Amino acid sequence: MLAPVVTTSGTAPAALAGFDNVMKTFVTERNISCAQLAIAKKGKILLARGYRYSDGSQALPSVTPTSLFRIASLSKHITAAAIMRLVQDGKLSLSTPVTTLLGLSATADPRLKQVTVLRLIHHLGGWDRDKSKDPLWLDHTISASLDVPLPISQDDIVRYVTARPLDHDPGSKMVYSNYGYMLLGKIIEKVSGMSYESYVKQKLFAPVGITRMRIGHSLRSEAEATEVVYSSQYTQKSVMDDSGSTVPYQYGGFNMPNQGANGGWLASAVDLVRFSRVFDAAGPVLNAASITKILAKPEIGISADGSWYGGGWYVRQVPGNLNTWHAGGMPGTYTYLARLQNGFTYAALFNRREEQGTLDYDVLSPLMNAQIGKVTTWPTTDLTSKYF
Repeated sequence: MLAPVVTTSGTAPAALAGFDNVMKTFVTERNISCAQLAIAKKGKILLARGYRYSDGSQALPSVTPTSLFRIASLSKHITAAAIMRLVQDGKLSLSTPVTTLLGLSATADPRLKQVTVLRLIHHLGGWDRDKSKDPLWLDHTISASLDVPLPISQDDIVRYVTARPLDHDPGSKMVYSNYGYMLLGKIIEKVSGMSYESYVKQKLFAPVGITRMRIGHSLRSEAEATEVVYSSQYTQKSVMDDSGSTVPYQYGGFNMPNQGANGGWLASAVDLVRFSRVFDAAGPVLNAASITKILAKPEIGISADGSWYGGGWYVRQVPGNLNTWHAGGMPGTYTYLARLQNGFTYAALFNRREEQGTLDYDVLSPLMNAQIGKVTTWPTTDLTSKYF
């Protein structure tokens, strides 16, 4: 058997070789077979790279800069932008309760009436997945509780959660909630009269020339031709039917379309750095007021480390800049996106996440950040026209 090697595609200028080397080392040490990196500075894409780590024993396609990856929670800033676009167009108010917008009953907990659109954006809705578990990953429980067949729908999830009390007072503390963002997706559909995916493609992606991004599928047999193969050591009971069959966790162990607004998008790294420009300055998607609102501090203020959660972004004030970032993860996926000082933006995508026995994945951000100060001369060639 041949020793595995990293093969690459795309462009990595010599001046940015440090970032390229971080990725090569990262995938080698963690046995990650597919990865992607894109770097932009002040709106120009300077590096676009696909990585394949393999011994050649399997006939797997190369990873190009436009291969599609599940991006998991990097979907959230897209959803927050869609909400703000509806607000900007005068079709939605951030202070409207979710009960009013979606016709939800507050019988199980009257505090549900206090859950506004803005509180959903900031993860202040009152759900705590450490106490009541994340309903986006409770398919079998919900199916049995409601006596409905698998696969369950988002409406089933809403019915199940709405019948149960909140875990704490809305607005009292920030607890990360996939369910809250799933509700935002349903609000977008209700207010716009379009599917969540169609609204985002038309109002957010089309104006900036993004055409590849789409909501993903659960099964490998349904995957896009340009989508990478996902890897996980874990198996799970299928949530796609009532057969009880054991499946790879990343293919049928969770319902990808249900993740939708909180974690369902497919993208390439160049797509993500391209879309990040939407938050830099007023443009065809968001105006200055909308951007300010997305990045504003929530009602609970800032956390102990000086950061806060805006609309789908973690945010920190640094001298002269607001740094924003987010990570994403699900079985078979780890993703990271950051917008930092001096207009530096990068997206890194991988086809497996940290699992038992693997090295820490959280070191990626400091490793990448350490390279920024080592760049003596930034490239001037803009690769954007190659991909958009």
